[in-house]
Amino acid sequence: MRLFNRTPAEVRAAVDPADRVLTYARGPDGYVIATDHALYLGGTRLPWFQVDRGVWDEEGLTVVTTAGLTHRALLPEPGRVPEAVRERVTASILVSQYVPLDVRGGVRLVARRAEDDRTVWEFVFDEGLDSTDPGLRALAEQALEGVRRSFGV
Repeated sequence: MRLFNRTPAEVRAAVDPADRVLTYARGPDGYVIATDHALYLGGTRLPWFQVDRGVWDEEGLTVVTTAGLTHRALLPEPGRVPEAVRERVTASILVSQYVPLDVRGGVRLVARRAEDDRTVWEFVFDEGLDSTDPGLRALAEQALEGVRRSFGV
């Protein structure tokens, strides 16, 4: 019986010293490491508040960031990484509220807790809406103020 489950030195060396390793799995392109503050995919560190979602299939993990970037990691034996990704992404979300803006659609207002305990808000506009349209941005900002007051965030 193993009394200690030691994290390999190469896994510890791959993460920021302030991050605590929760779980990891090795794939053909290197380690995927879930820590308390971030997800490491090869040499890329993605803080949890910047991870919009992780999608699993039989070959591995696809991560989409809040900026719309996609990262792919082959992971034939993911171990506990899928559960850690789901839990950490969910834990980073403080508020997720959909607000209709006009007849064309609406916006999802999402508040996430950043590593430094800041609250970071993002606007996720419905498909087909122009997020740069000043009128829609103004409506979204008004909706955000209402949601902030409602949730006290």
